[in-house]
Amino acid sequence: MTFDSMNPLLKEIRHTPLLWLLAFVPVVLAAAKLAPDAHTMLFVLSVLAIVPLAALLSHATESVAAKTGDGVGGLLNATLGNLTELIIALSALRAGEYMLVKASIAGAIVTNTLFMLGGAFLLGGLKHHVQEFNRANARIQAGLLFLATTALVIPSAIAGEDFAAGGTFSHRLSVGLSILLIITYGLGMLFSLKTHREVFASAAHEEHDEAPWPIRLALATLAGVTVLVALVSEIFVESVQKAAETFGMSPAFVGFIVVALVGAAAEMASAFSGARKNRLDMSVGIALGSASQIALFVAPVLVLLSYVLGPAPMTLQFWPGAVVMIFIATLTAALVTANGRSAWFIGVLLLMVYLIFAMTLYLLPPKVL
Repeated sequence: MTFDSMNPLLKEIRHTPLLWLLAFVPVVLAAAKLAPDAHTMLFVLSVLAIVPLAALLSHATESVAAKTGDGVGGLLNATLGNLTELIIALSALRAGEYMLVKASIAGAIVTNTLFMLGGAFLLGGLKHHVQEFNRANARIQAGLLFLATTALVIPSAIAGEDFAAGGTFSHRLSVGLSILLIITYGLGMLFSLKTHREVFASAAHEEHDEAPWPIRLALATLAGVTVLVALVSEIFVESVQKAAETFGMSPAFVGFIVVALVGAAAEMASAFSGARKNRLDMSVGIALGSASQIALFVAPVLVLLSYVLGPAPMTLQFWPGAVVMIFIATLTAALVTANGRSAWFIGVLLLMVYLIFAMTLYLLPPKVL
C-alpha cells in the first residue's frame, strides 16, 4: 500500500482529536513489556488506547460497508459494530474472568439503552425543541431486547432448581438459549435488511459527511486495528483486577461501567453527533441496535466459545442485580421510545436511571458467580 493511498487515514487522524490518543497504543504495548507489574498504570493506558482504536475500527467498518452495497454493508455493520466489546470479552473469557465477561455484557446492554440513548436525547434536545424518530424501528429493537432479557432471566430464575444434576441443567439450558438467540438475531437481520427493509428506511439514512475510504485502505485498517485491539485487550484484562482494587472498584463495576463505556465510545460519538444534527433516527438506531446485537449475538456466542476457549463452560446465569438492571433498562427504553418523539428532559431521565445503577454497583458490588 502506497503512502498516497493512506492519505485518507492520515487526514482522519490529523483532524479528529479523539484519534490523537492512538499515541497511547505503542506506549501501553511498551509499558507491558517494561513494567508488567504496574497494573494501575497499564489499566489506565489500555483504556486510553482502546478508545481511539474503537473509533478507527468503527470508521473502517463503515467504509467497507459503504463499498459493499446495502445488504452486505448492513450485515457487516451489524456484525462488526460491537467488535471492540467482543474482543475484550474474549480476552476475559480466555483468562477465566467470567464475572468481567458477564458484567461487560450486561453493562453494554444497559449503557447503550440508557447512557447512549439518554445522552443523544439530551444533547439533541438542548439544540432542538422536540425531535422525532422512526417509532416502528425503535419498537422492533425494543422487542428484540425484551426477548433477549427473557432468555437471561430464565437461567437465573431456575438456578435454585438445578440441585439434582449439579450444573449440568444450567449449562445445557444456556447452550440451547444461546442457539435460539443467534437464530433470532439472524432472522432479525433478514427482516431488517431484506423482507421489511422499508420499515428501517429513515433509520438507514446514515450518510457520512465525508467520502468513505478506498476499500483496500479500509480492509487493511480493519485487519490491523483488530489485531491491536486484541493485544491491548489482553493487557487490559490482565491489569483490570489489581487496578480495580486500587481504585476501590469491583470487577463487576469495571465490566459494567468502564468496559461498556470504553467499548462503545466510537458509537456514542456517532449517536451524539447525529442527535445534534437532528438525525435522531440514526442515534436511536445505533443505541438500540447495538444493545440488541450484544444481547442476541455477542452474549450467546461467548457462551458457545467458552467451551473452546475458556477454562470451564460459561452459562447465561447472571447475578440477580444484573438481570434486574437489564430488565429495567429494556422497559425504560421501550417506554420512552413508544411515541417516536423526544426532548432533553427525557434524556435526563434515562441518564439518571443509569447513574442509579452505576452508584449501586460501585457501593455494593455483587458476589462473584
